Amino acid sequence: MIQADESQGSAPLPPPRRRPAGRAERVRHPAALIRLAAGTCWIVLVLLLAGYARSSALGLDLDVSRGVELLPWPPPQLTAALCGAALLTVPLAFAVDRMLGGEGRRVADGVLAAVLAYGLSLGLDLLIGAGTTLTHRLPDLPGSTEPVYGHLAPVLAFMTAVGTAGRRRWRTALGVTLGLSGLSGLVTGYATPLSLVLALLLGWTTAHAARYAVGEPVGTPTEEQIAAALAGTGVRPHTVLALGPSRYLVTQHDGRPELDVHLLDRHAQASGLLGHLWLALRLRTAPRPLGLRPLRAGLEHQTLLGHAATAAGARTRTPVAVVELGPDAALVAYRRIDARPFAELFDENPAQDPDRPAGPTDAELRDAWRQLALLQRRRIAHRTVSPHTVLLDAEGQVHLVGLAHGEIAAGELLLRLDVAGLLAVLAVHAGPRRAVRAAVEVLGPGPVGTALPLLQPIALARDTRAALARHKTLAADLRAEVQRQTPQAIAVPVRLERLRPRTLLNVVACFAVGYALLQFRNPVSVVTGADPLWLAGAVLWAAVSYPVATFAFSGFVPERLRFGSTLAVQTAGAFVKVVAPGGVGGLALNTRYLQCAGIPTAQAMSSIGVSQLFGLVLHMLQLAVFGALAGVDAAAAGGESAVLPSGWVLWLALAVSAVIAASVAAVPSLRRRAQTLLRPLRAEVLPRLLDLAQRPGRLATGVAGQLLVSMCFVLCLYCCVRAVGQAPGFNAVAMAFLAGNAAGNVAPTPGGLGGVELLMPPLLVAAGHLDQDSAASAVLLFRLLTFILPILPGWIAFAWLKRRGQV
Repeated sequence: MIQADESQGSAPLPPPRRRPAGRAERVRHPAALIRLAAGTCWIVLVLLLAGYARSSALGLDLDVSRGVELLPWPPPQLTAALCGAALLTVPLAFAVDRMLGGEGRRVADGVLAAVLAYGLSLGLDLLIGAGTTLTHRLPDLPGSTEPVYGHLAPVLAFMTAVGTAGRRRWRTALGVTLGLSGLSGLVTGYATPLSLVLALLLGWTTAHAARYAVGEPVGTPTEEQIAAALAGTGVRPHTVLALGPSRYLVTQHDGRPELDVHLLDRHAQASGLLGHLWLALRLRTAPRPLGLRPLRAGLEHQTLLGHAATAAGARTRTPVAVVELGPDAALVAYRRIDARPFAELFDENPAQDPDRPAGPTDAELRDAWRQLALLQRRRIAHRTVSPHTVLLDAEGQVHLVGLAHGEIAAGELLLRLDVAGLLAVLAVHAGPRRAVRAAVEVLGPGPVGTALPLLQPIALARDTRAALARHKTLAADLRAEVQRQTPQAIAVPVRLERLRPRTLLNVVACFAVGYALLQFRNPVSVVTGADPLWLAGAVLWAAVSYPVATFAFSGFVPERLRFGSTLAVQTAGAFVKVVAPGGVGGLALNTRYLQCAGIPTAQAMSSIGVSQLFGLVLHMLQLAVFGALAGVDAAAAGGESAVLPSGWVLWLALAVSAVIAASVAAVPSLRRRAQTLLRPLRAEVLPRLLDLAQRPGRLATGVAGQLLVSMCFVLCLYCCVRAVGQAPGFNAVAMAFLAGNAAGNVAPTPGGLGGVELLMPPLLVAAGHLDQDSAASAVLLFRLLTFILPILPGWIAFAWLKRRGQV
């Protein structure tokens, strides 16, 4: 604690000091991690360019060598000597300058980055070796290049890790030195353009890797500096007392109000940034992380929110002074509130401390809702309502603080999120019944009811989620209480998640499988090497499958559907299944289409259920039939055993089904479970099936369409097999498709990606007696025609349907 004299209001700021012992001295700023990831991606791109664009890179090298011959350069040895001396002198002089400036730890970090960059350069040289354009020897030049021009990477890594921000002269010296050294390498033949680019990227990336691994030294202002900075804004500081990390209590002369001062620096910006980034990626309504804003923008936003909330009449911390301490730190001084957070004031188990109040009174609950109503009237969203941001003073007045993540002119969804957050906070400390009753009394049943879909953990602040997690049934009780007290309110469903973790895993898995398939087989060579006539036949049958699927879908819907719109829906399914595992996306799209066509949801889902039931039964029957025919063909051809024998497999399947049915009927627990599972089938699907039975023509159209869809895909696969130069039996190809497609689509990936590609080729090899390469090529060609190429037409059809309001 220090005392500041009034006369220091215009005194210059004392120099900042390092954090004292015992406090955090380094911070791992996520910006370094982001730059590390970006640099790694660029390095990978350069290596791919060297490997796959070999002729273009070699042409660039030749152009550079011809251009070098036209320049009036001094002898190569003299050029190399001067540049080598500059590469040693500039970083050494920079290190001495930083050491004299008291930044010895940063210099040590730079040395570490330089050593790592040099080691990685040598490692890449050994790993890549010869055979790429990075090591191409230029004609008529004496040098021999390495994959990485290793002289540049350590120098750039050292100076970047130490930090050249705000030091224009040193940055200019570094740029000139690196540029002349790179030209010298090109002149002497010891570097190629790609090796220079790779060296610079490696040095820059390694510097940020070192900065994130060991952290960056961060200085903190002294109490004297804080007092002097505040005095320069008209505040009359008397004492400055550190309350905790980045928080200070400032008393003033002449009995002026105390101030609560918050320090904004790199440490405060970096705190929890990775979690906030993941939340921003996952949620549609996540607040923008403070660490992604420039310091001045965050300062202005926080101050503006405080003044706007005060102008709205809400009780909150009012900013009275704002001052910058430099490019990386600033102060915001608020009028101090003599209040305590709900999280500290109300114990969750009052029996442990009888002196503490059991919870807020009804008047205090209503006051909390009035404060939120004042903010919502001015359309100010708090965004982080939690037990630590709702305060109660000695007079029983509620204050809402912590508006740094708030929004001005907020949308309806953000305002509903605040209502849900305050409901959860008050329910933790006062119970669901009292919290909801106070909300209805102040806000009315409408706003409270619309917040019901948002009472989910992902929509609440982290502290609120933690408080709810300590009461296992509180969240469910709160939702039930809202429904009970606002039965007339319409709960509008809300989708908050932009990206689910499962979706992210599916995307990563699809990229991995796709990359593995591309490494195994080049699709361009497969298409160019295929027989044109058989390839045209495969394209024809793949295209015919969509109108056939339209008849198959319409046949199980008693209501009349427009053929064009239904065809567009089936085409759009090729796009939807890319973003959803298995057939989930197609089911949701078809259901939504029927709903938009005016069919009630229950009947729409029943039609989809009938279609899926018939599809499953017909698929299994087709598999049994073609398996039997394939067995007969194999026996007739050479007496070899078939993959699926024609006789005993069918009887074995019937026997197993009978045993399962008998077991379910005999065991009471299994019987009750089966009745529970079959109840939707009996209550919804069977009545819909009876309606279809009154229209035998439409039902026959649906059944025939289901059979013909499978036949279209079988014919497409058969044409693909013939296009790669093989001539298997049709029955064997049909059996391989039906078995492989059914098993592959079990994989929880979009369109069964990976599962179909792994299972169908072995089935073609076993059933059709194809070689492994031909089977893989045929399946890849088949998937290109039925899964990859239809994505663009599917997207166009989906956009057309959305624009017309039909999905």
